Amino acid sequence: MPELPEVETIRRGLSKCILKKQIKQIVVLCDKSWRGLDKQRAQGRKICEIQRRGKALLMRLDNDLWLMGHLRMTGQMIFIGKEKFAGGHPDDGCVEEMPGRHTRVYFEFDDGTRLFFNDQRKFGFLKLMDELAMTEDAFLRKLAPEPWDLTTDDFWERLQRHRQAVIKAVILDQQVIAGVGNIYADEGCFLAGLYPGTRVRAVSREQADALLRGICEVMQRSIDSGGSTMKDYVRADGTKGSYLEKFAQVFRREGRACRKCGTEIIKTRVAGRGTHYCPKCQPRGASDA
Repeated sequence: MPELPEVETIRRGLSKCILKKQIKQIVVLCDKSWRGLDKQRAQGRKICEIQRRGKALLMRLDNDLWLMGHLRMTGQMIFIGKEKFAGGHPDDGCVEEMPGRHTRVYFEFDDGTRLFFNDQRKFGFLKLMDELAMTEDAFLRKLAPEPWDLTTDDFWERLQRHRQAVIKAVILDQQVIAGVGNIYADEGCFLAGLYPGTRVRAVSREQADALLRGICEVMQRSIDSGGSTMKDYVRADGTKGSYLEKFAQVFRREGRACRKCGTEIIKTRVAGRGTHYCPKCQPRGASDA
């Protein structure tokens, strides 16, 4: 699943492609992939703004309706004009003729350009809402503040609601902190010197502060470098980001030397997820999972 930096990278890329364009027609090829108001409400309208909330894209139309898009695991956004821009899961949908076999919804703009929403596994969606419905949307309402919008006091208080859980599971919870996924959970824990399986009850306030700062740091670095370079993710211009190549300390580096101390990076499972850590920089405690 794309994480916050990858979705932010797509938001920035699409903002260069479709802002101020008028939607001529919306073609829905899979009913499961379109939710909310009838597509007719969006046809003939211009896209005025593209925001991001957590891992969701939010497009404001000139009639004050909002179109929310979530790529989930295998979603793609592909823009075709004089040039082609793609973001999301890079199966053959990024290179084949559009609409392709995984195209679920596509937009035709008045200037002849098109935007395609592809989704191989049909977990993602587009949802058209008015302002009130967006403020009441269950998915958006459950989202916690993003890392940059949390103070240490806020973060600490949220952690204390889950004292018996392991720290990685808690920071992956989008109702605790929005946008953190597997990559940045592992990287944030490394920068804080925390073993990802540490119980929250054993995390000090100072460690919580270091963890929040670490998450913000790795996410900002990833945004600046265009996102991760995982095999199943590309950014808005169809190229890959460089975070994992240049900056990752532990994620997908099992068996290699820690950049900080030289100890071999270990891969294990924490909270049901593949987890990477340095046993020297992130020592385990007696009660850790």
